[in-house]
Amino acid sequence: MNTHKMNKYKMILNTTAIVITIFSLTILYSSCRKKVSTPPNPNDEELITTLQMNFIDSAGVQASVTSIFKDADGDGGNNPGQWDTIKLKANTTYFASILLLDETKSPADTISHEVLEEGQDHLFCFTPTNINATIKASDLDVNNLAIGLQTTWYTGAASEGSVQVVLRHQPGVKTGSCTPGASDIDILFHTKIE
Repeated sequence: MNTHKMNKYKMILNTTAIVITIFSLTILYSSCRKKVSTPPNPNDEELITTLQMNFIDSAGVQASVTSIFKDADGDGGNNPGQWDTIKLKANTTYFASILLLDETKSPADTISHEVLEEGQDHLFCFTPTNINATIKASDLDVNNLAIGLQTTWYTGAASEGSVQVVLRHQPGVKTGSCTPGASDIDILFHTKIE
């Protein structure tokens, strides 16, 4: 065997050894590397298809009132299937509670339980317009800030307008103000005080 062929043969062997080494190291590296996965976010926004408000007269004289907003596919898409007017009696104090549901699941998922559990990250904001009513939250989170699943409504003289009901999602930024965060649900209820 001449020297030229011998050198060519050695070069092929060296190149093959290098390729096999690189291939082996690549396999070893990829099998030993830690798999990084993103943990689920416990504060992901939930689908809310139904917001139900239940009003009970504090004196037990007036009939209870239920007002429902229902949008089967959530925000966007089809129009709401139900959007009640809130009808309350004048000069009355009502204890109100909010029930939030995701009815795309069977059985329906009660989102208000999750809002209560994560109360330090959630705040309901109520904005009455052209009606004689004052609305105060009566439930508090672990930091003594309002949540708003439970409220007291004080109605005055007869009037007609609206109440905007907004659930603010405020993980890590809740101060009691409606400004920080993003809205999980935002509904404008036509409201009558009679």
